[in-house]
Amino acid sequence: MPPSVRFYAAVVHRPPPPPAPAPSGPWRTLLLAGLALAAAVLAAYHNSLHGAFVLDDAPSITDNPTIRHLVTAWFPPHTATRDGGLAVGGRPLVNESLAINYALGGTKVEGYHAMNLGIHLLAALVLFGLVRRTLQQPVLQRHAGAALPLAFLTALLWAVHPLQTESVDYVVQRAESLMGLFYLLTLYSFVRWARRGARAWAVAAVVSCLLGMATKEVMASAPLIVWLYDRTFVSGSFREAWRRHRRLHIALMATWLLLGWLVLDAGGRGGTAGFAAGVAWWQYALTQASAIVHYLRLSLWPFPLVFDYGTELATRPTEAAPAVLLIVGLVAGTGLALWRRPVIGFIGAWFFAILAPSSSFVPVATQTIAEHRMYLSLAAVILAGVLVLYHLLGRRSLPLLLGLAVAFAFLTVQRHRAYSSALALWRDTVAKRPLNPRAQNSLGTVLLMQHQLQDAIACFEAAIRSNPDYSLAQNNLGVALVQFGRPGDAIVHYEAALRLSPADGEIPHNLGDALILAGRIPEAMVQYQHALALRPEFADAQANNLGSAFLQAGQTARAIGFFEAALQAKPDFAEAHSNLGNALAQTGRLPEAITHYEAALRSQPDDAETHFNLGNALYQTGHLREAMLHYDAALRAKPDFAEAHANLGSALLQAGRREEAVQQYRKALRIQPDLPDARDNLIRLGESIPAQASPPK
Repeated sequence: MPPSVRFYAAVVHRPPPPPAPAPSGPWRTLLLAGLALAAAVLAAYHNSLHGAFVLDDAPSITDNPTIRHLVTAWFPPHTATRDGGLAVGGRPLVNESLAINYALGGTKVEGYHAMNLGIHLLAALVLFGLVRRTLQQPVLQRHAGAALPLAFLTALLWAVHPLQTESVDYVVQRAESLMGLFYLLTLYSFVRWARRGARAWAVAAVVSCLLGMATKEVMASAPLIVWLYDRTFVSGSFREAWRRHRRLHIALMATWLLLGWLVLDAGGRGGTAGFAAGVAWWQYALTQASAIVHYLRLSLWPFPLVFDYGTELATRPTEAAPAVLLIVGLVAGTGLALWRRPVIGFIGAWFFAILAPSSSFVPVATQTIAEHRMYLSLAAVILAGVLVLYHLLGRRSLPLLLGLAVAFAFLTVQRHRAYSSALALWRDTVAKRPLNPRAQNSLGTVLLMQHQLQDAIACFEAAIRSNPDYSLAQNNLGVALVQFGRPGDAIVHYEAALRLSPADGEIPHNLGDALILAGRIPEAMVQYQHALALRPEFADAQANNLGSAFLQAGQTARAIGFFEAALQAKPDFAEAHSNLGNALAQTGRLPEAITHYEAALRSQPDDAETHFNLGNALYQTGHLREAMLHYDAALRAKPDFAEAHANLGSALLQAGRREEAVQQYRKALRIQPDLPDARDNLIRLGESIPAQASPPK
């Protein structure tokens, strides 16, 4: 068993220790260790490149117009989404990295995952270098001989730990891993500068710190941690660290100016973070005490891992009392260790300082618990565990730690399966947190997109049972019920959603659609006008909706005015062209109607209804050949279109092609036995009615 680690107390006027010796060991060994670390990370994440965009990925990537150009990406949007904050708000470097991905491959998800994995791998390599050089500092000189294997195993365990999967697999959480990379680079650059005094490393430390501040707010503690590192491992006291390196420390602290400006400019990330987020600070603090204990448990036993814990808060101090006592004890112990045992104190300070911005008393309303917050703090837990085990077992601990890394890597590979698709991820989350309304709503949304209506409705109803005030679930349940053919029930939920979120312009739009289906035309008009007032940027769609409502109400002239307004706002709006064509046809303005039908087909060439209506207009104006061509096109797009078969039959009959007309009438009746035009025309021609087209008794 090796001798125990020698610690010494901080002394105010302690003379600085001698400079650290140059790193020992051949470069070939370091290179092989780095390659082995890279190979292990790639093996652990080999099946992580095809997971879908989920949750905040959509507003931050697929629906984020600022990443379409590298210049506009420096100005990310700040507004909150309908289900939380925007992950890129106030984080221009994260947004710019997404813009680089977009420039290279659009929205192909593999490129985004590959960049996330590259960031994580680089962070692991920098952690390896930082820990190795730290273990070679004079205060830890008894570990210098084992610095390389201990640093390698620390970085390996950290990189393949299953708790890291959320920061790597969830695309927009590169905010955490990218910040972690710059945090580590800041410290590593300081260590290199402090050893040799090369100005380039000082510049690298400041630049890394500045880039980290533009990445995520957690970077705020980096200048203090560098100063604490200086005091603990380099200079011996805070006073000496300030005397020797104050220019660099001042430069690092100056990067807070950028962070402060970004935080103020982001406005609390759309009102979802800070004391204005609508969450009591004491409730959030109590919740975080339990969360930190949970993170520590997952560091040691990473199961079960949960993608989304929801927004639950502790409501009674007694609920979190054991966790609060434990955290208070750990913080007090860290403070004492900083005075008496600086190395142990530094590890504790690393853990708590990095967690503090998101896991203290400053609320983050959209996520009260999130595994990605442990990304960099996990390094402190891993390092402490490695040093303790090495202290107890010596070199016998090395194969044990390597075996643990293999086990972690295996669990990480298994965890990627949950991220393989949005459906798999939300099913996994709901199975572990069934009372999380956001998880239920998200699973319902995926099922709705896959047309699994009954299962989607069940999920939305479960979300509403957990939180009746969840307007997004109320709205989504309405959408599912409309598709299920229950517009009356949908109206109830749309109205509930509108009461909860009166400023959401999508809800009155959806409510208007349901009211149309329920035959309540005047009420639908009111809702469409309300939607237009709330979302004037979608004037084209709302004007088209209003036109449709007036057309169904028989107010054709007013409908035409709204369709024309929609086309003025969006000249290539196919649906508005088609609707205007219908309105003009009703008023007998067939040549104008034909013009708009043709315009609609230029944008949507496979629209069966528009081909059918254009065929009707051409038939009525005597253009039989052209009419038949469009009836044929309608039937290619929609083979079971009974009315198109019947009207094609009438056009063929008009053109003297009796036998072909009879065939079309028969096809129409096989699809729709009670279609009067086809039946009457066959009787008029003296033809028999198909047996399967006999009217029901």
